[in-house]
Amino acid sequence: MGDTVTVREIEARTLLNESGISDYAVNCYLGCQHGCRYCYAVFMTRFHPHVEPWGDFVDVKVNAAATLERQVRKAPRGRVFISSVCDPWQPAESRYGLTRACLEILLRHGFPVTLLTKSVLAERDLDLVASSSDVELGVTLTTLDEPLRQLIEPGASPAEGRLAVLEKARSKGVKVYAFLGPFLPGLSDTDESLFGIMRRIADIGVTHCYADILNPCPKVWLSLKPLLEENFPDRVAPTRLMLYNQEERMIYQRVTRDRIQILARRSGLTAEIRFCF
Repeated sequence: MGDTVTVREIEARTLLNESGISDYAVNCYLGCQHGCRYCYAVFMTRFHPHVEPWGDFVDVKVNAAATLERQVRKAPRGRVFISSVCDPWQPAESRYGLTRACLEILLRHGFPVTLLTKSVLAERDLDLVASSSDVELGVTLTTLDEPLRQLIEPGASPAEGRLAVLEKARSKGVKVYAFLGPFLPGLSDTDESLFGIMRRIADIGVTHCYADILNPCPKVWLSLKPLLEENFPDRVAPTRLMLYNQEERMIYQRVTRDRIQILARRSGLTAEIRFCF
């Protein structure tokens, strides 16, 4: 992620869209200032080309609230995921407030909501999140190693800040969960790393958690490969093998799933683990 981010204001034709993740997804922004090097959402640049690298631009859907208000009046009730291809509380949200405005609309119209973020800005809206029993808030956690986090998630909040948001939300009676991963082989998937994260979320009292591994999307590898070559050259070959060799990927999936279940028991994590692989 570069030092400057190109922000462009656009208008969206729709905001409440059917999704494979939930009944609906809402994305108030196109692009994400967090610039995570493993982000699968980089595929969006096929449909919305940008000269800037992923993480260096964000398109702001300035009519998001008005568009959503129009759609929810006609849409059948269903769970809404915020957000599927951007972070709802990325830095632009502090200026535009679109996520908060859309959350208010959804709750007013009786839509249950699932939120997922890597930003401490979410704390700003805990009053609204805690106002409904049909809202669940999650944070993504890849590593508690701050130097590694800065490399792979340069624009996101530190993991400790995300955990603090979960703790505060839990204290307000909010249902909280965690999304673990995607794991980087030999870096963030070690026993020590996984145990540390699971111990922390067990102490907080998450209702459930997800676990995922790297997406084999070519654009993900194009982003991640230079980072590995510069900082962890010994991880380039095994990571590429895990991504694109079907047999090795299946072995990695099975071994990782088994390790996570063992480490969860050791850490005292009793919440349901939902594997995304």
